[in-house]
Amino acid sequence: MSAISGFFSELVKMYLPDPFLFAVVLTVITGIMGVAIQGKSPVDMILYWGQGFWGLLTFAMQMILIMLGGSVLAQAPLIRRLLDWIAGIPKTPKGAIALATLFEGLMSYLNWGFGLIAGTLLAKKLAERVPGVHYPLIIAASYTAFGIYAFGISSSTPLLIATKGHFLEKQMGLIPITETIFHPMNLMILVVLLVTLPIVNSMIKPQGSLVTLKPEISEIIVDNESKVYATPAERAEASPIFIMIAGAMGVIFLGFYFFAKKGGFDINAVNFIFLFLAMILHGTTRNFINAVQGAAKGMGSMAIQFPFYAGIMGMMTSSGLVTTIAGWFVVISTPQTLPFWGFISSMFINVFVPSGGGHWVVQGPFMIEAAKAMGADLAAVSMSVALGNGIQDMIQPMWVLPALALSGLGIRDIMGYNVIAFLWSGLVVSLGILAWGFIG
Repeated sequence: MSAISGFFSELVKMYLPDPFLFAVVLTVITGIMGVAIQGKSPVDMILYWGQGFWGLLTFAMQMILIMLGGSVLAQAPLIRRLLDWIAGIPKTPKGAIALATLFEGLMSYLNWGFGLIAGTLLAKKLAERVPGVHYPLIIAASYTAFGIYAFGISSSTPLLIATKGHFLEKQMGLIPITETIFHPMNLMILVVLLVTLPIVNSMIKPQGSLVTLKPEISEIIVDNESKVYATPAERAEASPIFIMIAGAMGVIFLGFYFFAKKGGFDINAVNFIFLFLAMILHGTTRNFINAVQGAAKGMGSMAIQFPFYAGIMGMMTSSGLVTTIAGWFVVISTPQTLPFWGFISSMFINVFVPSGGGHWVVQGPFMIEAAKAMGADLAAVSMSVALGNGIQDMIQPMWVLPALALSGLGIRDIMGYNVIAFLWSGLVVSLGILAWGFIG
């Protein structure tokens, strides 16, 4: 285990740059491919890139809000008290590690931003309260279950393709979440992972001496302390009246949307629910804004990447690369095995494009083109891309950064443990996706 951990930690440290650099490098690679494969001129590729650059602004905002809403909700006082209660359940290190894994998986299924933050906070509390817990292992175990978000109700790809007006609607139409998130095969793979991953993580033996939680990082500081509010503006911010009015408006609208209008459960509905639930649970405008400001610190890198991925999509579609790459998949696949190859290629692409939304922008067009050409199941192919994205995130340094910031650890401390969970989960999901392709 120590050899695995050391190898991957050194690999990450030496060769993995900032994700924004990946977006730039992928832009250059796509341009070169358009020239070399499609016979386009460099000027043509630059024009395609520029014309597509601002094509995903709505989509980018949806992706940012889905993480922001979940992260803010996880910091609400009621949620923190609930985590305190849950942390008192296990009595042994193995039980604590299994619970941390299961909790993160279930919460990430609901919302990946919420699961990532709440799961790390619970892992810290478990390390503090259960004697003998190896701190890096429980943080790693919790984070590995973050990838389960890809199966769930905040998974970018299935929510997007169920949302009217999504960028591939002309190519594939709308696919309801009953055929993706709530498809029996997706649920079966999910259950297998939720049962087995906590067991796998609890069986890992930490190498070296026991590392416990340091007192100085046992609690994160939340700037909601009581103070005297001198001005009318400060008193208004500290009052629950205005935030509760906004929360009530949100609840009324959701009731109308789901019951009177029979609205669908799409990405906008998920964002709306988590945003207004966070408002209500924080209780005042000031508490809510403090939580938003803390959560928003990590959003800048994500926001700046999406225009570049939109430009990449513009180059791929306008140059004809989408059709060419789709043809490669047609050659090596059958309608039944295309989801499997979609899953494998998705994990590879996720190394370079570690954002669920940006990932679908890059891979979705040519996978859907291939699926249409072969008559493959569009829902299964779409989910194969989403699941490959989620499973590779188990060893994706970009998304582990919030967990590392909250835990006070470095990527060297947890990467070896993450690899074990990734290998197991990859095996489970690849077999499940292969079965989905044949069973339908």
